[in-house]
Formats: sequence, structure tokens, C-alpha cells
Amino acid sequence: MSGRRILLVNPNSLEATTAMMVAIARSAVTGSFDIVGATATRAPPMIVSADALDAAAREVEEIALAARCACDGIIVSAFGDPGLAGIKARTDLPAVGIGESAMLEAAEGGRRFGVATTTPRLGANIDALPQALGLEHRYTGTRFADGDPHELMRDPERLRAALAGAAEACIVQDGAEAVIIGGGPLGEAARHLQPMFTVPIIAPIPSAVARIIGLITARVAG
Repeated sequence: MSGRRILLVNPNSLEATTAMMVAIARSAVTGSFDIVGATATRAPPMIVSADALDAAAREVEEIALAARCACDGIIVSAFGDPGLAGIKARTDLPAVGIGESAMLEAAEGGRRFGVATTTPRLGANIDALPQALGLEHRYTGTRFADGDPHELMRDPERLRAALAGAAEACIVQDGAEAVIIGGGPLGEAARHLQPMFTVPIIAPIPSAVARIIGLITARVAG
């Protein structure tokens, strides 16, 4: 298999975030795949509310449908997976979200899992994901990092420390056996947290890369 292209759609409108997420995705690639990025233009730089997440869905669908003939699979790279359902309904192209991918990986082997993230106004959207996937019995809940999401993003060291505190609460207080770092823009922080814990710390972007490669490979083989 050669020349397979995966489109990573950033529902946030910050190009620097897209570049960071594409770099993480490329580092997780196995085989002959390339990752290219696309950035929303009508969304805020960082989606932190349910309204903004819902509003992003239409543009994510538009981006994906416009590019469907130029790629072999699509990753929606915001944790609420905005637009993913519409992409799946309107095209037969393999498509995954980082939220669903991370939860499916976290629940492997029957593990109980929690989410550590920075966006309390997205709590209901995050809670809806395990229910949609039939994993609500494995989900221990979401813990939110202390601090304003935008301020945390401007201070990587503080962001990692705050997320570590939320992850520890998932493990110690909620009994999580794996913890997802819930957010595409949190991808860089997620890579630094695993050495701090003995339970798996799930980074959603690599989860999505592994899943989309599996889907594309199965489609080609079939």
C-alpha cells in the first residue's frame, strides 16, 4: 500500500494547533500513510463551549466532503467529534474522531476509564460520547484541570501540571484504570504525562491514527 493520505480536520481555527496535531499524527503513523491538515475558519481558536462545538460540525462536514476525493480517510481532531456523524452519513470514506477513538482504546480489555481535560463547559458533550459508544458502564467520569482553558494553553508547564492533577483524581477518586487526555489542542501535553503514571494515559490523536489506518487497510484489503 502506497500513497495513502489521511486528512486531519482541526475544528478549531488556530493554524498553529493544526500544525501541532499533524506533527503528532505523523509521529504515530505506521506504513505508507501521509497526514495532511485542514483548519476551520469559522470556529473560535479553541472550542470551549457546547455551542461552539455544535456550530463547528457543519464546517467540519464541509471540509471533509470537499476533500473526500483527495484523501483515503478522515480524522476529526476535536474531542467532541463535531461533524463526524454527518461525514459518516454522507460519505463511505473511513472517518474517525479523536474522542471515539480514544474511548475505544481506553476501554480495551474491559478497563474502566476517565477523562482529564480543561473545558468544563463541554462536560455534557464528553459524557455523551461513552453512552453513544455503549461504554457508559466503563466510564468513570471527567475531571477538569484547575484554571482557565485559554490561560492554561498559554503556559505548557502549568497545563501539564493541571492535567496531571485531573488525571490523578480520575485514578485515585474515581477508580479509572486508564485516563484519556481529552482534547486535540492538548495533544502535546498528553505525550508528556504518561511517564508520571502507572496506568495508561491515552493520547487521542495517536488513537485516532491507529484506528483510521486500520479502517483504511481493511477497506483496501476487502
